[in-house]
Amino acid sequence: MARVRIDALEKRYVARGRPVDALRGFSLDVADGSCTAVLGPSGCGKTTLLRVVAGLERPDSGVVSFDGRDVTRTAPDRRGVGMVFAQDALFPHRSAYENIAYGLHGRGYDAAERDRRIRDAARRTRAHELLERSARSLSGGERQRVAIARALAPEPAIVLLDEPFSRLDAPLRAALRAELRRALHDTRATALFVTHDQAEAMALADAIAVVRNGAVEQCASPRDVYDTPATAYVAAFVGSPAMSFVPARAVAFADDAPGAVRFGFRADAVRVGPDADLCGIVRAVEDFGADAFAFVETADGEIVARVATLPRVGERVGLAFDRSRAHPFDAGGRRVDAYARV
Repeated sequence: MARVRIDALEKRYVARGRPVDALRGFSLDVADGSCTAVLGPSGCGKTTLLRVVAGLERPDSGVVSFDGRDVTRTAPDRRGVGMVFAQDALFPHRSAYENIAYGLHGRGYDAAERDRRIRDAARRTRAHELLERSARSLSGGERQRVAIARALAPEPAIVLLDEPFSRLDAPLRAALRAELRRALHDTRATALFVTHDQAEAMALADAIAVVRNGAVEQCASPRDVYDTPATAYVAAFVGSPAMSFVPARAVAFADDAPGAVRFGFRADAVRVGPDADLCGIVRAVEDFGADAFAFVETADGEIVARVATLPRVGERVGLAFDRSRAHPFDAGGRRVDAYARV
């Protein structure tokens, strides 16, 4: 196991003749033996971060340390990390066994120890029945199991995962998430997991770092990120459907709240009914069986409400807000709990 500390990383590229800041003062502390998800949209710097931590790229400034040891300039093969990519990068003409073995080359293990590590890693990822099959004969999920086993076989203290499930369908992603979570728990490895999928981050991680434009907006437990978002950006990015926002005047929330303060509400804190704070027109309804949501266009923007009875598209409805569950944000998008009522 190892603690990973990332301090003030800066990384700039030049794309089409223009500078691009991929990382801007990026700082993060990954606890020993934990799994931290780095969550954000495409282009926010997630993969660049992982490549810097792996040693595949060097930052312009900042420090990466493992257990207090500065590894910023250490070669990738001397960092002791395992890495899983979005594309499994297996050798198609080799067996699953040989592909897992590839991660052990040059590490000085004898044949018996190599075999033990290969079979143990395959068992942890439920790839043990695939060992004799060629990689080209495997399905997408089977290939990714083998790729994860290859990363775990050297028993690294740190595992880096770059959107490893993004190419798989939803049921398979859910199954592999559970298997990966169990494998990381069994090996007690420290994991840094990059994803744009909030469901994956919420399900897999002990902590979530929400990233925007190369910097961390908030890092906390999944529950805290959802229940107490530090910024309006985090509030809108984490949660499905996204949080709705209304100005203070729209809900007569706080007499002393400045006009620039906005209040965010999750869909389950908005009720469709006659006692209305706002009125609007239903523009869409999404029915998922266990949950259903109405998307209502109002003078203050679109509001999403969880509904028990499905309204008609085009129907005019009233919206009432549970003020005890409001999330207040200032003009700059920062949380201002002075106006929260809990």
